[in-house]
Amino acid sequence: MPVDQLDALLSLRSEGRLLVGRDRIALLEAVIAHGSMTQAAKVAGFSYKAAWDAVQAINNLLPQPAFVTQAGGKRGRAAEVTEEGRKLISAFHRLEEKLLRISNAIAAEGLDNFDDLLFWGLSVKISARNAFRCKVARIDLDPVDVNVTLQVSEANNITAVVTRGAAENLRLAPGRSAIALVKASFVMLALPGETAVAAGRNRVAGRVARRVDGATNSEIELDIGGGKILIAVAPRVTADDLGVAEGDRLEAIFNASHVILAAD
Repeated sequence: MPVDQLDALLSLRSEGRLLVGRDRIALLEAVIAHGSMTQAAKVAGFSYKAAWDAVQAINNLLPQPAFVTQAGGKRGRAAEVTEEGRKLISAFHRLEEKLLRISNAIAAEGLDNFDDLLFWGLSVKISARNAFRCKVARIDLDPVDVNVTLQVSEANNITAVVTRGAAENLRLAPGRSAIALVKASFVMLALPGETAVAAGRNRVAGRVARRVDGATNSEIELDIGGGKILIAVAPRVTADDLGVAEGDRLEAIFNASHVILAAD
């Protein structure tokens, strides 16, 4: 079938999860141009919240953060794309140029089995707000369950409990990379050292980067080190009782059984 033009969309993935696409690259470029997340979101066509979610997802899946912020200045919190982020932008554009040449060649030659190419557009999206690229630090085997310790940042490890069959299927081993997924609603918050950790629970320390209040719930973003942000959604009354404010030290608590692992 002759085709005048193909618009081939490139997306970069890390361990099977979307890292960046054209829209996120445009957002990072807008941050470079304007030095402000508010202005960058407006220029790139994102809502302010969607823009923050996008750059945090990138940071959580990169070894080093692509995006950082600093308080102060006339525009409030200044935003900056790091050297790691600039390398990501450059690599994306180089790959996109190559993909464009390939798509133009396909368009010129025609597509005899165009329907067979529909799978190119298939992708999987998940609802879990927290997705971290981790390194497996330790495996503790049991006849049924396996405790997997993962390093999510220099300061924090998390533990996941999976079946032995799942661990074997994922080929989990010390030193191997994996993606750890945790729903924000599964994350509880506590003041540092407030209560003892129950068996099978993770306790991750961090500093409050942002709090967003809704009518019923509050969304708390916790900086856990290494450019990684962990998100908790808690009842607003709980956030008020804890006196949660930007800059506070808090600990995020969640069950090891609530951590879902993914690997290629």
